[in-house]
Amino acid sequence: MTSFVPPVAPRRRTAVAVLLCAGLTAALTACGSEDPDKGTNGVGRLEATEIEKRAQTAADSADAVRLAGTLVSKGGTYKIDMRLKEDGGTGSVTSKSSTFELLRIGDEVYLKADSGFWSHDEKGGEDSKGDAAGDKLEDKYVKVPQDDPTYKQLRGFTDMKTLLGGMLTLHGKVNKGEYGKVGSVRTVQILGGKGEGGALDVSLKGTPYPLRFARGGGGGIVTLADWGTDFDLKAPDKSDTVDYGRQLPRSSS
Repeated sequence: MTSFVPPVAPRRRTAVAVLLCAGLTAALTACGSEDPDKGTNGVGRLEATEIEKRAQTAADSADAVRLAGTLVSKGGTYKIDMRLKEDGGTGSVTSKSSTFELLRIGDEVYLKADSGFWSHDEKGGEDSKGDAAGDKLEDKYVKVPQDDPTYKQLRGFTDMKTLLGGMLTLHGKVNKGEYGKVGSVRTVQILGGKGEGGALDVSLKGTPYPLRFARGGGGGIVTLADWGTDFDLKAPDKSDTVDYGRQLPRSSS
Protein backbone atom coordinates (compact mmCIF):
# COMPACT_ATOMS: atom_id res chain seq x y z
CA MET A 1 0.00 0.00 0.00
CA THR A 2 1.40 3.42 -0.97
CA SER A 3 1.62 5.92 1.88
CA PHE A 4 0.24 9.46 1.48
CA VAL A 5 2.81 12.28 1.65
CA PRO A 6 1.39 15.79 2.29
CA PRO A 7 2.45 18.37 -0.31
CA VAL A 8 4.66 20.33 2.08
CA ALA A 9 7.10 21.65 -0.51
CA PRO A 10 4.50 23.61 -2.52
CA ARG A 11 3.21 25.27 0.62
CA ARG A 12 6.75 26.24 1.62
CA ARG A 13 7.37 27.66 -1.81
CA THR A 14 4.17 29.69 -1.60
CA ALA A 15 5.10 31.02 1.83
CA VAL A 16 8.55 32.04 0.63
CA ALA A 17 7.03 33.76 -2.40
CA VAL A 18 4.63 35.72 -0.20
CA LEU A 19 7.45 36.87 2.07
CA LEU A 20 9.55 37.91 -0.91
CA CYS A 21 6.68 39.84 -2.45
CA ALA A 22 5.92 41.53 0.88
CA GLY A 23 9.57 42.54 1.30
CA LEU A 24 9.77 43.85 -2.27
CA THR A 25 6.57 45.82 -1.86
CA ALA A 26 7.84 47.38 1.37
CA ALA A 27 11.12 48.31 -0.29
CA LEU A 28 9.37 49.91 -3.27
CA THR A 29 6.98 51.78 -1.00
CA ALA A 30 9.88 53.11 1.06
CA CYS A 31 11.67 54.33 -2.07
CA GLY A 32 8.53 55.93 -3.45
CA SER A 33 7.79 57.82 -0.26
CA GLU A 34 11.30 59.12 0.45
CA ASP A 35 10.97 62.48 2.14
CA PRO A 36 12.46 65.18 -0.15
CA ASP A 37 12.82 67.44 2.89
CA LYS A 38 14.85 64.99 4.92
CA GLY A 39 17.97 66.70 6.23
CA THR A 40 16.75 70.16 5.19
CA ASN A 41 15.53 73.21 7.10
CA GLY A 42 11.96 71.99 6.55
CA VAL A 43 10.84 74.99 4.52
CA GLY A 44 9.81 72.74 1.63
CA ARG A 45 7.02 71.28 3.75
CA LEU A 46 5.33 74.67 4.05
CA GLU A 47 2.68 76.24 1.86
CA ALA A 48 3.96 78.45 -0.96
CA THR A 49 2.85 81.68 0.69
CA GLU A 50 4.62 80.75 3.92
CA ILE A 51 7.82 79.88 2.00
CA GLU A 52 7.65 83.31 0.36
CA LYS A 53 7.20 84.95 3.75
CA ARG A 54 10.16 83.07 5.26
CA ALA A 55 12.40 83.95 2.31
CA GLN A 56 11.43 87.62 2.47
CA THR A 57 12.06 87.73 6.21
CA ALA A 58 15.49 86.15 5.72
CA ALA A 59 16.38 88.68 3.03
CA ASP A 60 15.15 91.63 5.09
CA SER A 61 17.21 90.55 8.09
CA ALA A 62 20.46 90.09 6.15
CA ASP A 63 23.01 92.89 6.27
CA ALA A 64 24.85 92.02 3.05
CA VAL A 65 24.37 90.12 -0.22
CA ARG A 66 25.90 89.65 -3.66
CA LEU A 67 23.71 89.89 -6.77
CA ALA A 68 24.84 88.73 -10.18
CA GLY A 69 22.91 88.24 -13.39
CA THR A 70 20.85 90.06 -15.98
CA LEU A 71 18.11 92.65 -15.57
CA VAL A 72 15.83 93.58 -18.46
CA SER A 73 13.70 96.72 -18.26
CA LYS A 74 12.23 99.41 -20.48
CA GLY A 75 15.47 101.32 -19.99
CA GLY A 76 17.57 98.50 -21.44
CA THR A 77 19.32 95.28 -20.54
CA TYR A 78 21.95 95.26 -17.84
CA LYS A 79 24.37 92.65 -16.57
CA ILE A 80 25.14 93.30 -12.94
CA ASP A 81 27.57 91.96 -10.38
CA MET A 82 27.13 93.90 -7.17
CA ARG A 83 28.03 93.42 -3.53
CA LEU A 84 25.62 95.34 -1.35
CA LYS A 85 25.02 96.25 2.25
CA GLU A 86 23.04 98.87 4.12
CA ASP A 87 25.54 101.71 3.91
CA GLY A 88 26.75 101.16 0.37
CA GLY A 89 27.83 98.80 -2.36
CA THR A 90 30.35 98.11 -5.07
CA GLY A 91 30.46 96.24 -8.35
CA SER A 92 29.96 96.55 -12.09
CA VAL A 93 27.11 97.16 -14.51
CA THR A 94 27.30 96.38 -18.22
CA SER A 95 24.82 97.66 -20.78
CA LYS A 96 24.73 97.24 -24.54
CA SER A 97 27.17 100.04 -25.20
CA SER A 98 29.20 100.44 -22.05
CA THR A 99 30.54 99.04 -18.81
CA PHE A 100 30.92 100.98 -15.61
CA GLU A 101 31.95 100.32 -12.04
CA LEU A 102 30.05 101.77 -9.14
CA LEU A 103 31.05 102.46 -5.57
CA ARG A 104 28.74 103.97 -2.97
CA ILE A 105 29.65 104.88 0.57
CA GLY A 106 26.68 106.44 2.33
CA ASP A 107 25.35 109.12 -0.02
CA GLU A 108 28.57 109.43 -2.01
CA VAL A 109 28.47 107.65 -5.37
CA TYR A 110 31.57 107.11 -7.47
CA LEU A 111 31.60 106.03 -11.08
CA LYS A 112 34.41 104.53 -13.14
CA ALA A 113 33.39 103.96 -16.75
CA ASP A 114 34.84 102.88 -20.06
CA SER A 115 35.01 105.05 -23.16
CA GLY A 116 31.66 103.72 -24.37
CA PHE A 117 29.94 105.40 -21.47
CA TRP A 118 31.68 108.74 -21.80
CA SER A 119 31.20 108.95 -25.58
CA HIS A 120 27.41 109.30 -25.16
CA ASP A 121 25.90 112.64 -24.29
CA GLU A 122 22.86 113.17 -22.09
CA LYS A 123 20.56 112.61 -25.10
CA GLY A 124 22.15 109.25 -25.84
CA GLY A 125 24.04 110.40 -28.95
CA GLU A 126 27.71 110.29 -29.77
CA ASP A 127 29.70 113.05 -28.12
CA SER A 128 33.12 114.14 -29.38
CA LYS A 129 33.77 115.89 -26.08
CA GLY A 130 32.98 112.62 -24.38
CA ASP A 131 35.60 110.88 -26.51
CA ALA A 132 38.17 113.36 -25.29
CA ALA A 133 36.95 112.98 -21.73
CA GLY A 134 37.31 109.22 -22.00
CA ASP A 135 41.07 109.61 -22.32
CA LYS A 136 41.19 111.86 -19.27
CA LEU A 137 38.92 109.61 -17.21
CA GLU A 138 40.48 106.25 -18.01
CA ASP A 139 40.93 104.23 -14.79
CA LYS A 140 39.60 107.18 -12.77
CA TYR A 141 36.62 107.56 -10.46
CA VAL A 142 34.18 110.41 -10.89
CA LYS A 143 32.16 111.51 -7.89
CA VAL A 144 28.57 111.80 -9.06
CA PRO A 145 26.91 115.06 -7.95
CA GLN A 146 23.65 114.43 -6.09
CA ASP A 147 21.83 116.95 -8.30
CA ASP A 148 22.92 115.16 -11.47
CA PRO A 149 20.02 113.45 -13.31
CA THR A 150 21.89 110.13 -13.32
CA TYR A 151 22.58 110.11 -9.58
CA LYS A 152 19.32 108.43 -8.57
CA GLN A 153 19.66 105.73 -11.25
CA LEU A 154 23.27 104.96 -10.42
CA ARG A 155 22.60 104.95 -6.70
CA GLY A 156 19.74 102.51 -7.29
CA PHE A 157 22.22 99.90 -8.56
CA THR A 158 24.04 100.11 -5.20
CA ASP A 159 21.02 100.16 -2.90
CA MET A 160 20.35 96.78 -1.29
CA LYS A 161 16.74 97.43 -0.34
CA THR A 162 15.88 98.94 -3.72
CA LEU A 163 17.30 96.06 -5.72
CA LEU A 164 15.94 93.31 -3.47
CA GLY A 165 12.54 94.96 -3.33
CA GLY A 166 12.33 94.97 -7.10
CA MET A 167 13.66 91.46 -7.54
CA LEU A 168 12.02 89.34 -4.89
CA THR A 169 8.40 90.18 -5.62
CA LEU A 170 6.22 87.47 -7.17
CA HIS A 171 3.10 88.57 -9.03
CA GLY A 172 -0.17 86.65 -9.04
CA LYS A 173 -1.14 83.67 -6.92
CA VAL A 174 1.92 82.10 -5.31
CA ASN A 175 2.34 78.39 -6.00
CA LYS A 176 4.92 75.81 -5.07
CA GLY A 177 7.21 74.59 -7.86
CA GLU A 178 9.84 71.88 -8.10
CA TYR A 179 12.74 70.95 -5.88
CA GLY A 180 16.13 71.69 -7.41
CA LYS A 181 19.60 73.09 -6.77
CA VAL A 182 21.39 76.39 -7.05
CA GLY A 183 25.04 75.43 -7.17
CA SER A 184 25.40 72.70 -4.59
CA VAL A 185 22.55 73.90 -2.37
CA ARG A 186 19.18 72.19 -2.53
CA THR A 187 16.22 74.50 -3.10
CA VAL A 188 12.46 74.61 -3.38
CA GLN A 189 10.90 76.90 -5.93
CA ILE A 190 7.88 79.13 -5.57
CA LEU A 191 6.14 80.69 -8.55
CA GLY A 192 3.98 83.67 -9.35
CA GLY A 193 1.13 81.95 -11.19
CA LYS A 194 2.77 79.28 -13.34
CA GLY A 195 5.97 81.28 -13.59
CA GLU A 196 4.76 84.25 -15.59
CA GLY A 197 4.83 86.26 -12.37
CA GLY A 198 8.39 85.24 -11.52
CA ALA A 199 10.13 82.24 -9.96
CA LEU A 200 12.10 82.22 -6.73
CA ASP A 201 14.43 79.43 -5.57
CA VAL A 202 14.69 79.27 -1.78
CA SER A 203 17.48 77.54 0.15
CA LEU A 204 16.66 74.29 1.95
CA LYS A 205 19.89 74.57 3.91
CA GLY A 206 20.13 76.71 7.03
CA THR A 207 18.45 80.09 6.74
CA PRO A 208 15.89 80.04 3.88
CA TYR A 209 17.57 82.75 1.82
CA PRO A 210 16.47 83.42 -1.77
CA LEU A 211 19.21 82.04 -4.01
CA ARG A 212 17.91 82.72 -7.52
CA PHE A 213 15.17 84.86 -8.98
CA ALA A 214 13.79 84.68 -12.51
CA ARG A 215 11.73 87.76 -13.28
CA GLY A 216 8.47 87.23 -15.10
CA GLY A 217 8.12 88.10 -18.76
CA GLY A 218 11.77 87.45 -19.56
CA GLY A 219 12.91 90.18 -17.20
CA GLY A 220 16.21 88.45 -16.43
CA ILE A 221 17.67 85.98 -13.95
CA VAL A 222 19.71 86.95 -10.91
CA THR A 223 21.53 84.76 -8.41
CA LEU A 224 21.87 85.87 -4.80
CA ALA A 225 24.82 84.71 -2.71
CA ASP A 226 27.12 85.59 0.18
CA TRP A 227 24.18 86.49 2.40
CA GLY A 228 25.43 88.18 5.56
CA THR A 229 29.06 88.19 4.39
CA ASP A 230 30.55 91.60 5.18
CA PHE A 231 33.01 93.40 2.91
CA ASP A 232 35.03 96.61 3.04
CA LEU A 233 33.99 99.85 1.41
CA LYS A 234 36.74 102.40 0.94
CA ALA A 235 36.64 105.70 -0.91
CA PRO A 236 39.09 105.91 -3.82
CA ASP A 237 42.29 107.87 -3.32
CA LYS A 238 42.19 111.49 -4.41
CA SER A 239 44.80 110.69 -7.04
CA ASP A 240 42.31 108.24 -8.59
CA THR A 241 39.39 110.69 -8.53
CA VAL A 242 38.61 113.45 -11.04
CA ASP A 243 35.84 116.00 -11.54
CA TYR A 244 33.92 115.46 -14.76
CA GLY A 245 32.91 119.10 -14.73
CA ARG A 246 29.52 118.81 -16.43
CA GLN A 247 26.38 116.69 -16.56
CA LEU A 248 27.15 112.98 -16.75
CA PRO A 249 25.84 111.07 -19.77
CA ARG A 250 22.94 108.74 -19.15
CA SER A 251 23.80 105.05 -19.32
CA SER A 252 22.32 103.60 -22.49
CA SER A 253 21.24 100.06 -23.32
